[in-house]
Amino acid sequence: MILKKIQKIFDSRFAVLFSILSLYILFSTLIRIGFLFWSSKDVDFNLFYIVRAFFTGFCYDFAVGTLFLLLYSVYLLVFPKRWIGSRFDKIFTYVYLAIVLLIIYFSLLAEIPFWGEFGVRFNFIAVDYLIYTYEVISNINESYPLPLIIFILVALIVLTFVFLQKRKIFRSTFSDKRPISKRFALFSVLIPALILSLILKNKQADFSNNLVLNELGKNGTFSFFTAFKSNELDYETFYPKIDDKEAYSVLKKNLLQENQTYVSNQWDDISRTTKSENEQHPNVILIAIESFSGDFLKAFGNKDNLTPNYDKLANESIFFTNLYATGTRTVRGMEALTLSVPPTPGNSIVRRPDNQNLFSVATIFKEKNYQPYFIYGGDGYFDNMNNFFGGQGFDIVDRNRGNPLSDEIKTQRFNIPDSEVSFENAWGICDEDLYKQSIKYADKSSKLNKPFFQFVMTTSNHKPYTFPAGKIDLPQGDRNGAVKYTDYALGKFLADAKTKPWFKNTVFVIVADHCASSAGKWEINIDKHHIPAVIYNLPQKAEKINRLTSQIDLMPTLFGYLGWNYTTSLYGKDINQTKVGDERAFIGNYRTLGMLKGNIFIQIDDRKKVKQFTVKDSDKSLKEIKSKNLQLVSETISYYQTASERFKNGKMKMNNNQTLLTKK
Repeated sequence: MILKKIQKIFDSRFAVLFSILSLYILFSTLIRIGFLFWSSKDVDFNLFYIVRAFFTGFCYDFAVGTLFLLLYSVYLLVFPKRWIGSRFDKIFTYVYLAIVLLIIYFSLLAEIPFWGEFGVRFNFIAVDYLIYTYEVISNINESYPLPLIIFILVALIVLTFVFLQKRKIFRSTFSDKRPISKRFALFSVLIPALILSLILKNKQADFSNNLVLNELGKNGTFSFFTAFKSNELDYETFYPKIDDKEAYSVLKKNLLQENQTYVSNQWDDISRTTKSENEQHPNVILIAIESFSGDFLKAFGNKDNLTPNYDKLANESIFFTNLYATGTRTVRGMEALTLSVPPTPGNSIVRRPDNQNLFSVATIFKEKNYQPYFIYGGDGYFDNMNNFFGGQGFDIVDRNRGNPLSDEIKTQRFNIPDSEVSFENAWGICDEDLYKQSIKYADKSSKLNKPFFQFVMTTSNHKPYTFPAGKIDLPQGDRNGAVKYTDYALGKFLADAKTKPWFKNTVFVIVADHCASSAGKWEINIDKHHIPAVIYNLPQKAEKINRLTSQIDLMPTLFGYLGWNYTTSLYGKDINQTKVGDERAFIGNYRTLGMLKGNIFIQIDDRKKVKQFTVKDSDKSLKEIKSKNLQLVSETISYYQTASERFKNGKMKMNNNQTLLTKK
């Protein structure tokens, strides 16, 4: 009986529509199965959970597929029966379905490399990339041959039409001339899917602690549009809270270093004076290396000899062995290193509006009479980097492609000319060329007897992993090759810098922006945030800092080594002035936030849920524990709640009546 009803559907005016809807659900299921096996090492093989993920996924697929075909379904319903099978009917059908199939096949195929990179369905990263078409299209073309992609998409569309033609599906669509009243019975089959599309929420798929199972139950297109609609997350609306005064009270107890005192007794003022001795004022070059995971280094067990220069530096520097990035994107690393703030939910502050004139490390450098530079090998328009750094008083050095700074940004911008570029890909010039810019502007500042602070952002260790030929013994297009070239360029830069008169009075802070991958079993995979950092060329003897350190602590720790007296409202702390047992690291991934303290990880999310895990030392795997440490929960909430509130209400900004917030 059921088979006969199905047969009637596929012998009707709606035959093509239901055929393509069935193909979409089939291909989505096959991709779901593929992702299950691909990420099998991170899956909790609970049969009930797997069945639930596939059922949930089917609901999303049914709803999304119906939305793809909604316009065509209405057309099939209301199109006058006397014109069914006409030339217009056929042209509209083929053109509309060709467009729909192009979108369907592209979205399905695009999910595969995205899953490989991030281990999740489309999220806000995919949404952000839509804004920057030049970099993204160039990256796709350099990573995956664009003509081949177009050929595959066209071939899939043609094969689909051939398949439907051979199955005589089109003949049914163009020959069934039943009246609208009888067609409505077929149209009504889609109504449950339309209802589903209204009531389904992406977070309904998050039913377990296992990230892979949760993501398997989602649909990439549905996730994409969910991220598009919620690219900003208001902490007060979505996250667990405590009383504001209590939050600041807890925060202030945890922020204070042993050599600090608070400027005032005001309950929400976190400004602290920092007292030290023997101030030094060397030049500072901060190098943020793209996607430079800790596990690339020999010190952390890598045996491929990818980073001989960094390995050597680790033995000659202040080497942080237990440091964790706050996020999984470059803008999060920039936020952590410049604003020294936990990763508040939603977009990084780098990408948000009204982010100028914030208290940052540049505030402290400028109070010490340093000139800050932001040096980037691509167009700093990408991810709003130029407006952010310019808004904090940095002079900008980048590949200007005609994208101007905002009118309110009053800073100098210098273009990297073609004559100074030997190699360039979608993301920018190669690291060797970038470091030459660093030396160029260091020479310029040195001649003016002006101490300088440079924030240098590299790009060579980013897909498509291309770099100048003949430099290393690994091929282009390979992650390990890009890592080795990145290390080669760093070594060459330091060798060139040593020939300069300013080298002896320059300190180099070399750190990753984030890890190479964030994919894994958990919503937050702590091991995928472990990054290296060194402070090189200090007069102090080399040492290893094995204490737990957050990325936001790196620059305050540098200020401690330099013996600086300053006032701060940063959230980062000098690890050497932090009591043993008070160390913590902040880790987030856009909507899920956490604090690592000792072997406990507290996690909060946008459903106002709080979870607590024990962390295994060997592999940083998590095990949820039901009895929560309420003190750690309050600490975690206090950091994120106050940081979000301070940005939202303008408290991160410098005083309007002062050039700098810092008090002398």
